[in-house]
Amino acid sequence: MLNKPRKTAWVCVQSTVAVLLLQLAGAAFGAAQPQLSDSRPRSASYQAVQRRLGRGWNTWEAQSVTTHVSLPDGLAIRVGIHHQTTLYGDAFLPDALIGRQAPGAEIVFPGPHSWDGSYTDLKLSWRDHNLRIQSAHDGDDLVLLVTPLPSEHPSALPPSAVFSVGFLWNSPGTVSQAGQTMEARGPSGVVPIYFAGKSAALRDLPVIGPYYAGSLSEPAAISTGKPRSVAQIHDIIERQSQAYRQSVAAAGPNASVFEAIETTLGWDTIYEPEHRRVVSPVSRVWCVNWGGYVIFDWDTFFGASMAAIGDRDLAYADALETLRELTPAGFVPNAARTGDWKSFDRSEPPVGAITLLDLYRRFKDRWVLEDAFEPLLRWNRWWSQERDVGGYLVWGSDGGNKPENVDDLSRGTRQGAIYESGLDNSPMYDDATFDQKSQRLLMADVGLLSMYIADCDALAEIADVLAKTTEAAELRGRSERYRSRLATLWDEKSGIFLNKNLSTGQPSLRISPTNLYPLLARAATPEQARRMVGGHLLNPAEFWGTWVIPATPRNDTAFHDQNYWRGRIWGPMNYLVYLGMRKYDLPLPRKELAQRSYDLFEREWKKKGHLHENYNALTGEGDDVTSSDRFYHWGALLGLIQYIEETEPVTPVTAK
Repeated sequence: MLNKPRKTAWVCVQSTVAVLLLQLAGAAFGAAQPQLSDSRPRSASYQAVQRRLGRGWNTWEAQSVTTHVSLPDGLAIRVGIHHQTTLYGDAFLPDALIGRQAPGAEIVFPGPHSWDGSYTDLKLSWRDHNLRIQSAHDGDDLVLLVTPLPSEHPSALPPSAVFSVGFLWNSPGTVSQAGQTMEARGPSGVVPIYFAGKSAALRDLPVIGPYYAGSLSEPAAISTGKPRSVAQIHDIIERQSQAYRQSVAAAGPNASVFEAIETTLGWDTIYEPEHRRVVSPVSRVWCVNWGGYVIFDWDTFFGASMAAIGDRDLAYADALETLRELTPAGFVPNAARTGDWKSFDRSEPPVGAITLLDLYRRFKDRWVLEDAFEPLLRWNRWWSQERDVGGYLVWGSDGGNKPENVDDLSRGTRQGAIYESGLDNSPMYDDATFDQKSQRLLMADVGLLSMYIADCDALAEIADVLAKTTEAAELRGRSERYRSRLATLWDEKSGIFLNKNLSTGQPSLRISPTNLYPLLARAATPEQARRMVGGHLLNPAEFWGTWVIPATPRNDTAFHDQNYWRGRIWGPMNYLVYLGMRKYDLPLPRKELAQRSYDLFEREWKKKGHLHENYNALTGEGDDVTSSDRFYHWGALLGLIQYIEETEPVTPVTAK
């Protein structure tokens, strides 16, 4: 039997008063709107974006993919699993994450997740229990269904689904329970919550607040708004599943890629309560490990590019929230996390302007450029002011920047400067000189110069749209200045642009896909482009093969490390090289790169529901190491490449 607390007259009076107070609070704060006020103002247009995103039921909480939250109130229904034995070894799983790797951790296979959370589906395995957890919207209501699945080693006693209800993030609200009915009272009003299934007599659970427990000898379910049977809930879920399938099918031949990206962003998108925003961090595991959320620079810009294929508002949120982390020094930090901790010493690759320009070309919303232009311009100026050594751009780490993050031991160090590249242990930097006084890595970096030139060109085009003629001229001037410096790094003998050790004046022969980034900047001549692609990218001794593109060429001794940026394959590298190839008349290798990228992505996605931070360039596996997050959203860039190739015609631009 379920716990059935008596509801005394005094409790009823308290509840009535609480409702009135909550409704007054809701009226004072705009009731059905999330609060957007913090130290970093948003434009009215962007506030509307966040209001549209931050409404209704979805898997908003970073801590668990089995928790469903209603925004703006923060009302949460968390699904936990209770394991019971006949003698010893009972356990409780209060939350679940995709890709957790601790011994005995749950295994989550993420199924479909619509952009708006109207349909979600996942499978969970834990302690020999196999379960399917589905959700759907029925108007403003949520239904949740937990279904037991066959197990190879079934327990003597069935597990139980525990549906606990409460308000997250210190949001105002109360939940009371009487018999088979709960009532949640928040600023937006009263939400009744009902259980359907076979009750389990569980009283001693580590759950604060009211809960329902359902024996998983059969399906157990929850519905809000009104009572529904398990059969009725199943029908609602099936209806939403069909609607989801129809929306995916509208992508035609690209439906599988579209669904993979929608599912990826669906599960990785969260509500971040500290700054009251919806955003897509790289993965929930990273968020939990960093205290609640973490926004990385280029990672989250790439998230915006992926979201753009299906959810314009989410694309805007990912791009603009990344820019809103701008530091007082004027750059987008390597990382920003809970508590307003940021990497105040270093940035990361400048891909913001090309991202925002692409969003504008897709959607034609001028206000987005107006919101983004000033922070993008400050960041662009910062690179030339703070990272220029002898007319070249280099990586650095300004350990003296305030405020100091004393627990970050990489500040002002060689490793901190390498972290700014985003290529944390690339062998390209093994022999690079670090100047302790200036805290700069004394290497003219082909990849950085190329991305920066592309940033200047994209931002100049944005300035044109906004009729900012002075700034457009300034940006084109910087583009040409660094383009001429990049040209000096071309090595005729090897047929590629090479990094240069600025302390010795000698070129570095250690290369990576970043040495192909001059394609992205349109800084290579057509002949140089053909030589780089034919002699290096398509060279099986270097970058080509069944699985491409390794971050270290195959003939480099570091390739066989297959450790992070030493030899493994990364979605962002493939993506930037692909975007560069679109600017030249190279149709066959471009199509081959797109197909092989997709083949790599699809391999573990279809089998395990994993999309990796990086992949083994010898085997194509991502699970072979623990240092590759198993649900890191930029892994889906490998699929996005194929999607772009199939849906967006190429119009090559003559190189400058």
